[in-house]
Amino acid sequence: MTGFDEMVDWVVVGSGAGSMSSALVMRDAGKSVVILEKTPFVGGTTAKSGGVMWIPANRFMLADGDDDSVDAAMAYLDAVQVVDGHPAPGTSREKRLAYVSQAPRAVDFLVGKGVALQRGATFWPDYYDELPGGCKTSRTVVAKPFDRKELGPWRDKLRKGFAEFNVTLVEGMEAQGHKRTNKASGKMLLRIVGRTIRDLLLGRKYTTAGAALQGRMLKAALAAGVDVRVDAPVSEILIEGGAATGVVTVKDGQPWRVGARLGVLVNAGGFAQNQAMRDRYIPGSKVEWSQTPEGDTGEMHRELERIGGQLAQMDQLVGYQMTPAPGWEALYVAPGAQSLTGKPHAILVDQSGTRFMNEGGSYELYCETMRRRNETVPAIPSWAIFDAQYTALYAVAGQYIDKKIPENWVESGYLHRADTVEGLAQSIGVDPAMLAATVARWNGFVADGVDGDFHRGERAYDKCGFVGDPFSERSSIGSIAKGPYYAVPVLPGDVSTYGGVVTDARGRVVDGAGGVIAGLYATGVTTASVMGNVYVGAGASIGPSMVFGYIAARDAAGLDNQP
Repeated sequence: MTGFDEMVDWVVVGSGAGSMSSALVMRDAGKSVVILEKTPFVGGTTAKSGGVMWIPANRFMLADGDDDSVDAAMAYLDAVQVVDGHPAPGTSREKRLAYVSQAPRAVDFLVGKGVALQRGATFWPDYYDELPGGCKTSRTVVAKPFDRKELGPWRDKLRKGFAEFNVTLVEGMEAQGHKRTNKASGKMLLRIVGRTIRDLLLGRKYTTAGAALQGRMLKAALAAGVDVRVDAPVSEILIEGGAATGVVTVKDGQPWRVGARLGVLVNAGGFAQNQAMRDRYIPGSKVEWSQTPEGDTGEMHRELERIGGQLAQMDQLVGYQMTPAPGWEALYVAPGAQSLTGKPHAILVDQSGTRFMNEGGSYELYCETMRRRNETVPAIPSWAIFDAQYTALYAVAGQYIDKKIPENWVESGYLHRADTVEGLAQSIGVDPAMLAATVARWNGFVADGVDGDFHRGERAYDKCGFVGDPFSERSSIGSIAKGPYYAVPVLPGDVSTYGGVVTDARGRVVDGAGGVIAGLYATGVTTASVMGNVYVGAGASIGPSMVFGYIAARDAAGLDNQP
């Protein structure tokens, strides 16, 4: 390898979860590492996300007495692929086995490096928990809330999270999402407020969720001697003799060639902020509806394809159904609609007034179903339909509207309200008879206690606090029978794309002929997901990012990765 401005052992493109886990493995093996992040902030898409990792048989769930195993997780992942039935070159049984067998080890490794993790929740079921091996409790792992001040001069270089205070996702859900059905929510809210006041008085700067995960891993990486660089975009992966030998980045405004003795790992995010790539691979989707950071523009997808990598599953998104309440464009994260339509007394209909899915299911499937429905029946936007029973209990776009409707919600045309279902239909431009029939059919299902069309409420996941209401008797279904009646639009947003370059069970990039490109690895949403075309549970993108970063680094360093 010649002509380089600098040589290191391991070059990492991007600074998400897989970048940090791989860097820690390499430093533990005594190897030099540089992480090249193109934006001014460390953390990538992970930092802005919920930061959840789907980790079967992890130490935290086993400590709680849950019975889980590699065999159970494999049975579940295999069953999900059968149910989906669509080709998915990014997954294979060998690759899935590598993931589920190494995932708990990767978590143990991070904990051993001082990254404080914990169980995400005790009740956060897999999204298809009714299938063989599906978990009805929780396989989730998250970071404990993190004080940015622990990063010292790096504190302002950590990308902002969506919840910059000392609270877990579950605590936030319990305090806000079920304010009027969970009697303990008031106490939880008081604890959070007290904690926040204490942190302010002590000068602490807490963040949670994805930013906490990235903050904790960044702290560990810096302490281990990882060279982390921001404003360092990579424009080219260098290939010599059929192997990746380094990259071209930028230093002091000039091209800078960094050689890699052991390999290059690409963990550069997806292409959610690139409308041209969306139009090519996911027509009908829009950049404006994505919650991803500004750097999620897909250059490395194109570069990996240029040097021979095989792209697959490029039509996949990690969905985030959103509702465009006035002012949403200026928010760091747009108001979500998963909980809105998954709770009792609410349904989703298309522009014909017809219900067309289980509103309680996976957010990836929810948004994909909207896009597919829109090919035959206008369904973008679709309409969330709910009544006064709903507004007495639950929030809409983060606001309780039973006593006072926020300014400009009605005037702008966002919120529609009427005394009858037929009147509501006229307001949103839907056939009154069709909407009335849809609501009547739903109410009949509620009376019977079974959703005869789409089986909402039959999965454990439908009833969890992030979707339904585990604190109410119905938990997922409830009649729409008390005026006034309301409607708000719902759009199929996303938190990431979910397709990319195909990799093998060792994280190596696969070329069009089915061989591997020596020295070149990839992980995260730069890759075609090991989960195939399905989002199997909370953390099904960040979990694989972290784990395959771990696997790839161990492979490149010559360490054992056997199941």
